Amino acid sequence: MSAEYQDSFLKVFTLNSNPHLAQEIADEIGVPLGECSVTTFSDGEIQINIEESVRGCDVYVVQSTCVPVNQHIMEVLIMIDALKRASAKTINIVMPYYGYARQDRKARAREPITAKLVADLLQVAGASRVISLDLHAPQIQGFFDIPVDQLVGVPILSDYWKEKALDDVVIVSPDHGGVTRARQLAERLKAPIAIIDKRRPRPNVAEVMNIVGNIEGKTAILIDDIIDTAGTITLGANALIKNGAKEVYACCTHPVLSGPAMDRIGDSPIKELVVTNSIPLPKEKQTKQVKTLSVAPLISEAIIRVHEQQSVSVLFD
Repeated sequence: MSAEYQDSFLKVFTLNSNPHLAQEIADEIGVPLGECSVTTFSDGEIQINIEESVRGCDVYVVQSTCVPVNQHIMEVLIMIDALKRASAKTINIVMPYYGYARQDRKARAREPITAKLVADLLQVAGASRVISLDLHAPQIQGFFDIPVDQLVGVPILSDYWKEKALDDVVIVSPDHGGVTRARQLAERLKAPIAIIDKRRPRPNVAEVMNIVGNIEGKTAILIDDIIDTAGTITLGANALIKNGAKEVYACCTHPVLSGPAMDRIGDSPIKELVVTNSIPLPKEKQTKQVKTLSVAPLISEAIIRVHEQQSVSVLFD
């Protein structure tokens, strides 16, 4: 925990998506968590009451858009409106996991671009800035006309793998879209990379086609930004073992882990899955196979730097 932060105009609030992470962030900064209540009417409408003055303050609202996604989006939109009407100086949305990010383009006719819609909703509600972590597509930043600070999870993950000191490592991207992320981790670990060439016949269904790179006899570390139903990552792990990898580990920033994900991971050859707490894991998903790392030190440092008008880019190193 940091010493008490000497600026009463910086306030951190949390809603219902990830209160434990918000408390960690507040503790790291050295400020108390802001007082507010989130309740619902009997028909499900959300009511938010801010129980302390925020007039003239720089407010940071911690809210991931994890399950239930739409509920959490409405919470943050209503909170923004409440803060705006309470005369907050700036309203900074700390959204470690940005939901709907996978719908970032029109892949087929008559599809929505929902990542842009969410950006519009946040802006129209009155957000001043968004701080996020590993956006599914970095170009989502361009959907906003307000500042967006995209933090990266690779340094946190790479520090863990360095401490683990595995032998003869190869970093594996589960698809072509994740090559940049895999290369960033590989450079930090001074390891080669490999790519799983696959096609996706329909959403959440993947088929491995080929493995590009040398993985025979090596310890493979799969890296992705999001693991949802775990179909891609477990199919990739099986293919790596089949093609001669000695061991397979996996890591990601956002453990969505929906539907059959935990069963698939449990039945897979993945020795350990390393994730961050950008999304809170319920107890039934906190197995011995899953290791959770905290992003609170990274986000708290970003908040302090934004508040003090310092560079945030140093956090990418």
